Amino acid sequence: MERNFRHFNSAELLDAARAYKSHCDSGGKMLLSMAGAMSTAELGISLAEMIRQDKIHAICTTGANLEEDIFNLVAHKHYKMVRNYRDLTPADEEELMKAGLNRVTDTAIPEEEAMRKIERHLLPLWQAHERNRQPAPPHEYLYELIRSGELEKYHQIDPKDSWLTAACEKDLPIFVPGWADSSLGNYFVAAHANGQIHDLSIVSEDFEYMMRLINWYRIQSQHSKIGFFQIGGGIAGDFPICVVPLINQDIQKYDVPLWAYFCQISDSTTSYGSYSGAVPNEKITWGKLAPDTPRFMIESDATIVAPLLFSYVMDK
Repeated sequence: MERNFRHFNSAELLDAARAYKSHCDSGGKMLLSMAGAMSTAELGISLAEMIRQDKIHAICTTGANLEEDIFNLVAHKHYKMVRNYRDLTPADEEELMKAGLNRVTDTAIPEEEAMRKIERHLLPLWQAHERNRQPAPPHEYLYELIRSGELEKYHQIDPKDSWLTAACEKDLPIFVPGWADSSLGNYFVAAHANGQIHDLSIVSEDFEYMMRLINWYRIQSQHSKIGFFQIGGGIAGDFPICVVPLINQDIQKYDVPLWAYFCQISDSTTSYGSYSGAVPNEKITWGKLAPDTPRFMIESDATIVAPLLFSYVMDK
């Protein structure tokens, strides 16, 4: 990278990687926000090691990425690769659907071996928490399932390549806004509709997560500068980055420092009203970043550049 990445997006990537490494080396903490289909793209191969090496200290992710990492852990050998996905006709797509294969670009996730397998193990956990009146956020149910050891007999990849397993081992704070927009979230609502779950509040969501994020940021920022590394756009990025103005401008009882580093990997078209394509400078006006905050916008494919940046940060 240092030899070849000198211009344009490659230079931005190298600058962002250097600044990330410097941030961590000086004792800074980093929150990762992750949208897109990064788990199905097997970003866990590099992301899990970043977590184990304490280069990531909290994650805000979509419900899809949360569940798709564990789907890959238990059903990888049943996945179907569709390299010619650009050539598929609507009829071809329907055949995949009839075969129980849910396509994500070039990767089809097997519904029975992935979704249904995990759902069968989660339902008893939800019901037990309901009986004991112990609500928990979505990720903690998956942590509980991983720690139970029940999934070990299903492992089809090395668990070292599962970022959720690494996060579970570290008890990493995870925030999952909009969890209902996921396969497991859909199944939870279906279980309620079918009378298997009666109390929807046993899975706590956005407001509980925001309070947890407020507390995490307040405590961590007392001792460390906190950076924000964003893959993709959407709710995974918009939800956590607003915690700073929420504390400073809305709660008004505390004064926390702004985010100390910002980088986004995105292929969204810049601006035109797109939150995902908003340049980092716009965040200054919202009280999220300071004028001197190191900030970077890598306009590229995250499946290519994120592992490169992670490798650089880990001195590989």
